[in-house]
Amino acid sequence: MTRFSQVGSKGGHRSEVGRKREEGVGLGCCSICGIMVDPRQIVAGFLTFSMFAMLAHMIKREHFDSVAQVKLPQLTDDHFKNSKLGEQTAVSFPTYGPWREDGPELKPCWGNPSLDDEAAQSKGFVTFSLTDGPEYHISQIADAVVVAKSLGATLVLPDIRGSRLGDRRNFEEVYDAEKFVSSLDGVIKVVKKQPSKISRKNLAVVRVPNRVTEEHIAENIKPIFSKMGNIRLATYFPSLNMKKSKEKSSVDSLACLAMFGTLELQPEIRDAVDSMVDRLKTLSKSEGRFVAVDLRVDVLDKKGCQGNGNTKSKSCYNAGEIAEFLRKTGFDKDTIVYLTQSRWDSSLDTLKEYFPKTYTKEGIMPGESKGKFLNSETPTLEEVIDFYICTQSDVFVPAISGLFYANVAGKRITAGKTEILVPDNIQGSFAPAENYISHYVTKKNHLAYSCFC
Repeated sequence: MTRFSQVGSKGGHRSEVGRKREEGVGLGCCSICGIMVDPRQIVAGFLTFSMFAMLAHMIKREHFDSVAQVKLPQLTDDHFKNSKLGEQTAVSFPTYGPWREDGPELKPCWGNPSLDDEAAQSKGFVTFSLTDGPEYHISQIADAVVVAKSLGATLVLPDIRGSRLGDRRNFEEVYDAEKFVSSLDGVIKVVKKQPSKISRKNLAVVRVPNRVTEEHIAENIKPIFSKMGNIRLATYFPSLNMKKSKEKSSVDSLACLAMFGTLELQPEIRDAVDSMVDRLKTLSKSEGRFVAVDLRVDVLDKKGCQGNGNTKSKSCYNAGEIAEFLRKTGFDKDTIVYLTQSRWDSSLDTLKEYFPKTYTKEGIMPGESKGKFLNSETPTLEEVIDFYICTQSDVFVPAISGLFYANVAGKRITAGKTEILVPDNIQGSFAPAENYISHYVTKKNHLAYSCFC
């Protein structure tokens, strides 16, 4: 009989300690015997502590999921203020170390709106530019398509303007123009070039909130379009998360089509992304798996994330904190880590000490591609490559909250790649990776879940 079974025995069986006490043996240990505790009480206490610890990191993760990075002009819009998250059953995940198998790809469940006779006769145009990086392009496309459809206007294929002066490109230099036009065939009219008759004199600039509603279009945009005949859209972002709204809207199907069914990379960039993903998989000793981390030094500096932050709620994590997070969630030193930072920076050395196989674009991009795609003065192509590599990695870790994280998460959810780990400052030496799966996945509250079945 074991020691634990003897101590807890009933029905006339005496414990070993009781027997010795009666026999006058080992009296010196009686003080210890008096404070012995039922092992079940120890386990219960440990589980209670663990539950409080898990609740604490869930609260911090919710903050990371919903935080807005920048202050933008606010718009009074009931669509944002009154939207509530649908009650979802939390998703549970089996544990296979830090790696999980991809789930099945989701299927689109939106219906394609048709082009009505009035829209076919439209003489007005909607123009716009894609700005600030691929994470914004997805949302800007959706807003422009919804506005053009609601107005019965013709949409002009946008140009692309990066965050730096002089970084300007044609749409087809980055995306597949034929795919874009054909995907909207029968939905809205699209022309590839702005008609020469449109000038600044007859083109009104209209500011549009991301995830624009029909009510906003009717009240604020349609009167201007009716008067001027042509408008240019400038999208702004009251919120930088992509949580779905509980309320249904008549433009939902159109927005889903625009966000998830129109943009594809042009072949040359697609090949560059594929070759880099293949290279990362070849380097991996974990069955071709790798981790992609959105960590950009310039953004961390602007957000003040390079210090040793111990605040309860954080919107960004530096290289050292990411290294600790990956190590404590079970990733070993041979893990392949891809960073969205373009070129190596000394602030990343701590991460490389933990994970020597950490790479940037500069380290894995084929030499013949670097001259074309790596240009710090016009970084749009670099940003596009980063975005699409992060959608294809086995694990995605957003060191920075915001729209990059939100729209990468949307792409991954539709593809069944739901291992999106939101970092945290883990107390102790280990915590299961599945504890840090993004709330976009565990609560199924990402907009993608409204568009796919």
